[in-house]
Amino acid sequence: MSGAGPEIHRAAGPVAPERDCPLCPRLAAFREGNRAEHPDWFNAPVPTFGALDVRLLIVGLAPGLRGANRTGRPFTGDYAGDLLYATLLSLGFAQGTYGQSRDDGLKLVDCAISNAVRCVPPQNKPLPEEITRCRSFLAATIAAMPNLVAILALGRIAHDSVVRTLGGKLSAHPFAHGRHHRLITGAHSLSLFDSYHCSRYNTNTGVLTTEMFTALFGEVRAYLDAAAPVPA
Repeated sequence: MSGAGPEIHRAAGPVAPERDCPLCPRLAAFREGNRAEHPDWFNAPVPTFGALDVRLLIVGLAPGLRGANRTGRPFTGDYAGDLLYATLLSLGFAQGTYGQSRDDGLKLVDCAISNAVRCVPPQNKPLPEEITRCRSFLAATIAAMPNLVAILALGRIAHDSVVRTLGGKLSAHPFAHGRHHRLITGAHSLSLFDSYHCSRYNTNTGVLTTEMFTALFGEVRAYLDAAAPVPA
């Protein structure tokens, strides 16, 4: 893949919102309420975890109230993180020990983790306009990743936001667990892999099993192993 990011993203702005981002009044008010109730929590837009020179970007929905919103690192401190980081460790996408804390020393390998919406939404449900407003940060993050080869979307909202960010049509790229899409933007292309979100609800109801999740990440691992090598 070319070292330059997709042309559609070259005018993108900052990769992360400011701590007191005012773009979504409802989310800002919820953030202030959480700061008052839990002053020791992170309670701010959660930044991308990992380096920008990696080949894989994992995109989730939004920070969990008692997970990433509390700890300040995506998927850290809740059940979804337990499953995600165990899977990453098992397939060589992470090193160290996951301790449900952003200072546990865990390091990602050739991947980064972000969210379609950077602030925690009430009831874990961002509004469509909030997803749209936050998309500029996803676009800027993708634009800042010169070696990006693949994106793995966790859930339909993350999938839709990635497709729209890359200028694709949802009708041409429907979400389905295990599906692999090719998105062309100018002279560049990216692979998009879909997974059901690794939430406790999805695993408790059998929508997503550990075996399904591991198998999909194994496919992504094999895809990257067959693609261009990691830059020195």
